[in-house]
Amino acid sequence: MAAALELAREGLGSSWPNPSVGCMLVKDGQLIAKGQTSKTGRPHAEQNALALAGENAIGSLAYVSLEPCAHVGETSACADLLAGAGIVKCIYALEDPDPRVSGRGGESMRKSGMEVQSGLLEDEARDLNQGFFLRIKKKRPMITLKLATSSDGKIAASAVSAAGGGTKEKWITGRLAREQGHYMRASHDAILVGLGTILADDPTLTCRIPGSENRSPVRIILDSSLKTPVASKLVQTADKVPVWIISEKAANEKASKKYQGMGVKILTVPDCRDLAGVLAHLAEEGLTRLMVEGGAKVSESFLASGFVDHVAWFRAPVELGDDALPALGGKDIALVLRQRGFRRISSEKIGNDVLEKFSATH
Repeated sequence: MAAALELAREGLGSSWPNPSVGCMLVKDGQLIAKGQTSKTGRPHAEQNALALAGENAIGSLAYVSLEPCAHVGETSACADLLAGAGIVKCIYALEDPDPRVSGRGGESMRKSGMEVQSGLLEDEARDLNQGFFLRIKKKRPMITLKLATSSDGKIAASAVSAAGGGTKEKWITGRLAREQGHYMRASHDAILVGLGTILADDPTLTCRIPGSENRSPVRIILDSSLKTPVASKLVQTADKVPVWIISEKAANEKASKKYQGMGVKILTVPDCRDLAGVLAHLAEEGLTRLMVEGGAKVSESFLASGFVDHVAWFRAPVELGDDALPALGGKDIALVLRQRGFRRISSEKIGNDVLEKFSATH
């Protein structure tokens, strides 16, 4: 089951709107096939493992990191496929929260005569697919807030863009820390920034580590009035890596068509300041894992909303001084995180920088 979970972890960021699942088929004590959820969610992990095993699947055990589905959609139900393939026992980590499945997959397999066991490494499986569970139960994706600051909590050498928190200097952290940030992007479905970051930095927001280029997430801009420059790198590359702009209804319809002509998807919400509404809209679009990598205002807004689940704080061993732009309005970052109920779960040195990870206790 641990191996199935690790297989599922590899698929995080690419399986949405479905959960990322791993499946291991074992026969006579030997692994005969394994499968993970395919990109965009189909085929499912069980289908991929069965396709590899063929007739050799008869009489084997299936270890699955989430309850096999019981509903027929674009493909047959995985519970039925496992039974039809001659699997004698299915062990899955925990019940699928999707009301179309929840308990029905296990029940269907039992009725077919298969032995069924659940609950193995349940907590680990729940943590792994936290985003999927939140989308189903809370109507929002899981949120990771990424901060990259100097040792004195600043994100720019001078306050050139208080609205967006853009960095006048290109980077604060070193190469290894930036590479780690790219790997984090690859494990999320989407990355979100505010308009201020676009105007100040004109970022690409892609994964640029060898081997991860095709794992770049959807790039989302929170831009209530549709002021994102058409000449920006995101808009100009929307045909290669998806770009969504979240705007308000009052935004100019002509401007909207201009972006759409470049391949940009426009999502309209009543109020961009209503993060609950914004996140609900993103959940409806199928997103399960969102990384917020915006400037000072966006970071503060998300922390204040109470929706942030994880914080990844990269800190460089340099001080930028009193004139530099602070990450959270000049507040002590560690104190803010403690006050908002976050606990530090890890700390590691990455080159000359430090990465601390925090999780919310809500």
